[in-house]
Amino acid sequence: MKALGYTQNGPIDGVGALRLIEVDRPQLGPRDLLVAVKGISVNPVDVKLRAVRAPETDFGVLGYDAAGTVIGTGTEVTGYTIGDEVFYAGDVTRDGTNCELHAVDERIVGRKPATLDFVESAGLPLTSITAWEMLFDSFRLAEGGGKGQSLLVVGGAGGVGSILIQLAKTLTNLTVIVTASRPETEEWVRKMGADHVVNHHDDLAAQMESLGLVPTYVASLTATDQHWPAIVDLIAPRGHIALIDDPENLDISPAKPKALTISWEFMFTHSMFDTDDIVVQRDLLNRVSEMIDTGTLQSTVTERAEALTVETLTEAHKRQESGRVIGKQVLPGLSS
Repeated sequence: MKALGYTQNGPIDGVGALRLIEVDRPQLGPRDLLVAVKGISVNPVDVKLRAVRAPETDFGVLGYDAAGTVIGTGTEVTGYTIGDEVFYAGDVTRDGTNCELHAVDERIVGRKPATLDFVESAGLPLTSITAWEMLFDSFRLAEGGGKGQSLLVVGGAGGVGSILIQLAKTLTNLTVIVTASRPETEEWVRKMGADHVVNHHDDLAAQMESLGLVPTYVASLTATDQHWPAIVDLIAPRGHIALIDDPENLDISPAKPKALTISWEFMFTHSMFDTDDIVVQRDLLNRVSEMIDTGTLQSTVTERAEALTVETLTEAHKRQESGRVIGKQVLPGLSS
């Protein structure tokens, strides 16, 4: 089968960057589905791994979002049959989805939204899981909870922020404040449902004071080290900060006087460690799919390529590295 991948970690224009080759079809484990991939998306994890992690074999396949059709099942699969349309984010310890056929554990796979095509559906899984786990696992909010409290989302115009805003507004009673620094990103986060928008290039604490809001929760999605002093300053005592990025240095000692809780969200933890509750990711993806089909949630796709080629995937990686992508980038799968 065909696959797009890399032979050497490094820059996108480096010698070992993306190329198209023929590889063996994946072998299925007992709980695996074999999926003909018809849509993918690009996430920050793709460009990070391509830049810093050498392939474990001669050729590394990236891609941690997919939508497609089940064409094969492992011996112990119970939840899906051949012909089912599915979407999922995959497992960072296995080959990614930038290939024609992909093997994935059925327990982290949801049923594709009926109202979206495969390509658009591929923009949802990774970001939806991340946002959901931030709200309900990291912050330990209950659905319908958060009344009288507020959430600050730092860097809210990207993929995770776009769905996090929507989930917070539809499933909790939180007041949602979002940072954005350009007219187009401010317009976007308001479209996603933000109650208030502040500029992360200006004094965040002062802007929050002018709104008369003291967030109990802060979701820091980018540049956490840059905004860290302001976040600690503006958050409520005994508040909770959750982050998804990788700050090189983060001094948490200033958080002690306020007795703050600090946690990382990493959606691949369930699959990496085969946790006892791994199936919750299937359940939440099915819930997101239902919410899309009822119009409760809207797609976060803003950039869509017409084909998956070395050129289009390279351009998508470059756009992702620019830090200026709004919402999600999607491409057809190699099986399309």
